[in-house]
Amino acid sequence: MKLKNEIVQIDGIDKKILRFLMADARKPILEIARQIGISGAAIHQRLRKLESSGLISGSKFIINPKALGYNTMAFIGIFLDKAMSNPDAVRQLKQIPEVLECHYTTGNWSIFIKILCQDNEHLMNLLNKEIQTIKGVQRTETFISLNQQIERQIKV
Repeated sequence: MKLKNEIVQIDGIDKKILRFLMADARKPILEIARQIGISGAAIHQRLRKLESSGLISGSKFIINPKALGYNTMAFIGIFLDKAMSNPDAVRQLKQIPEVLECHYTTGNWSIFIKILCQDNEHLMNLLNKEIQTIKGVQRTETFISLNQQIERQIKV
């Protein structure tokens, strides 16, 4: 692994390690080492370097939101009255647990968010009582996801 113009350059062994862990972050390091043909210590060392470079940032468990009763995924474009409202609006959006992602965007909206709700009524209440009451929000445009078709990470 090398840094070239602040872009992390990884070799074939790094790619193999990452592919194994992206498929299953709980896969034992020694099993990966056996399949790649290097020592477990070498894998640990490479992972530490990849983490310190900023390429990877730990591992996580993925919760199935439907198992907790969250069935409505929506994307909301937020129109703000002026660009100066962005930081305050984002601070307030961070306080809403249903907001999973928040992006500054080009185009029509100032901010684009991804939210997860239990149902359409929950979504409507969230829009009316929390999101649209944020100072600076002029209006919103909501898109409900009917079914996610693709979910993946970047290919290494």
